[in-house]
Amino acid sequence: MASLPQFGAPEVFALVNMPAPAAGAHEVVINVTASGINRADVLQRQGHYPPPADAPDWPGLEVSGHVASVGAEVTRWAPGDPVCALLAGGGYAEAVAVDQDLVLPAPVGVDLVDAGGLVESACTVWSNLEAASARSGETLLVHGGAGGIGTMAIQWARAIGMQVIATAGGPERAQACLDLGAHHAIDYRSQDFVAEVNTRGGADVILDVVGAAYLERNLAALRADGRLVVIGMQKGSVGEINLGTMLAKRLSVIATSLRSRPHAQKAAIVRGVERELWPLIPTDVRPVTHARFALDDVAEAHRAMDAGGVRGKLLLIP
Repeated sequence: MASLPQFGAPEVFALVNMPAPAAGAHEVVINVTASGINRADVLQRQGHYPPPADAPDWPGLEVSGHVASVGAEVTRWAPGDPVCALLAGGGYAEAVAVDQDLVLPAPVGVDLVDAGGLVESACTVWSNLEAASARSGETLLVHGGAGGIGTMAIQWARAIGMQVIATAGGPERAQACLDLGAHHAIDYRSQDFVAEVNTRGGADVILDVVGAAYLERNLAALRADGRLVVIGMQKGSVGEINLGTMLAKRLSVIATSLRSRPHAQKAAIVRGVERELWPLIPTDVRPVTHARFALDDVAEAHRAMDAGGVRGKLLLIP
């Protein structure tokens, strides 16, 4: 496993040997084929995002692999099953133990390695569009459309009949959003996303990973009865809201996280994803993998994450 003996730059990771995990009564042990790298892992590495008290203290929020063993009260899964799983941490490892409720079957038609980057983004996008009561015919603005969350959001929103506008840094990343199915892509480095969105009538829902720096501009880009869903704070956590704007347009601001939710909520999200999103893989929704790294090269993978320019997901392979 890739442990974090201290916080800081990617070089702080250390590979250590640990005893193999054992399955609790409601758990399965998965031999990991791949683990997805997420922005939350970078924050944890830097000391800004501690894991929940009952989670391992090294990163990794999602894995794919085969079931190695099951607990006495596990009813659905059996050794050998190809699966994906949502974790609270610890995915940077050769094997993980996870509650059976947070496990999904590996999607048919998808390479099991690439499936290692599906679950966290799928659960994040599905749950937040549910929270915003997003529906067919509405317009969704996705910030960071070329990233791991953005690539999933574009595909899922289009699949449920939404008009999708995505922002991205640079013309190549904007084109990548169009290639995934966005109806319009905005290069935020050279275009004003508020003006571009309002030219198209405004957004009903905005999915935002930026945070405080975009707060007032997001409200300006929403049409009447619009909903802003904040899921990240890449550019600040404290901002001001013009309540007059919110009152005049009857706006809502929703803020969520996935990792810290109670188990029952996460289990319900996993089942919702399996029921509604999983059947659309790989025809309407597919994993987008930027690069694969050996687990031994975890520092190199995090350097690539820090450098920016990643399209979709980076994966670690034990």
